[in-house]
Amino acid sequence: MQDELQKEVIAWRRHLHENAELSYHEYKTSDYIYETVSTFPGLTVTRPTKTSVYAVLKGGKRAGAKPRTIAFRADIDALPIQEEADVDFKSNTPGVMHACGHDAHAAMLLGAAKALSNRRDEFSGEIRFIFQHAEEVTPGGAMELVEHGVMKDVDYVFALHVYPYENAGTFSMRAGKMNAAGDDFEITIKGRGGHASTPELTIDPLIIGAEVVTNIQLIVSRKLPILNAPVITVTKFNCGNSLNVIEEKATLGGTIRSHDPVVRVQAREFLEQVAKGIASTHGATAEVKWDLGCAAVHNDEEATEITRRAAAKIVGKENVHDLPEPMFGAEDFAAYSEVVPASMQFIGVHNEDFGLAYPLHHPKFKIEEKALQYGVSYFVNIAEELCQG
Repeated sequence: MQDELQKEVIAWRRHLHENAELSYHEYKTSDYIYETVSTFPGLTVTRPTKTSVYAVLKGGKRAGAKPRTIAFRADIDALPIQEEADVDFKSNTPGVMHACGHDAHAAMLLGAAKALSNRRDEFSGEIRFIFQHAEEVTPGGAMELVEHGVMKDVDYVFALHVYPYENAGTFSMRAGKMNAAGDDFEITIKGRGGHASTPELTIDPLIIGAEVVTNIQLIVSRKLPILNAPVITVTKFNCGNSLNVIEEKATLGGTIRSHDPVVRVQAREFLEQVAKGIASTHGATAEVKWDLGCAAVHNDEEATEITRRAAAKIVGKENVHDLPEPMFGAEDFAAYSEVVPASMQFIGVHNEDFGLAYPLHHPKFKIEEKALQYGVSYFVNIAEELCQG
């Protein structure tokens, strides 16, 4: 990648980082991306939703065979986190931070769009650049964009995600199961309140809720096949504010992460059985509400091999690492991978001089910006393989 473009990519990333916006509120972010990408030659740029950007590059080269249509996706939303990273370009939005690297994703794709648009006469077919809103909330903006037709007639779709556990100059890859489906739950247990000195006159929702939490753990270990086991985590438990009152109601909630679509449904069914069964045994009631998220991401074998070759050209085969296990974090890229052969892989962004590698969604998360050049080249290499023939 040329030095001038590399400087632009870093500048774009820093601007996006300083002006972080939450899901469905990416107004300034999407305006900035729209204005930037509109300066690149040969692109048709539209706004499928109020806070997303969609750019299409039609190659000027006649193809010998049927020309391909490929798509690249970058998410653009930030998180409700107060930044604590030691950088000179911290977020100017109080309580909002690009703690998942979406600013880097967007900057890398802008770089690829500029590089490819300047060489459009070398390519045949069509290259689509999707700057997607609202990845961080369920069910996610990807589903909306699929409904708007961004995947129509697409042969392959690709994405990169920053990976803070590997150094810049590496890629981490996996075919098949990649990210998990994410389904959030909230359980409301209603009993009978009363004074803490006479618990025998009450139906204590706190005790019942504690029993529910304990027995939910048995779903994974005793109810579901271990090779396809999900992760079920209770993250919230609220019941009262007074030390001498037994409340009438308790609420608890959490998330289920799964890779197998059958297990995904079974886990929800077992959780409802546990909550309602235990509550009923004690004379209470339990209501379970679900916030069903995106499906699991599945990386197509052939698409993954294309991305392996693209990465190896940049950093060498020895720096393209295999991920031995799928992730349990959710990713709405699944909406694309459900309808088109897809590959979403990871790019290393750590620098050992940083010290501790803070994880995604951490207030001190930061990246080594020299990794951005590798991400730009990655997308360009994929386009060269699929659309230059």
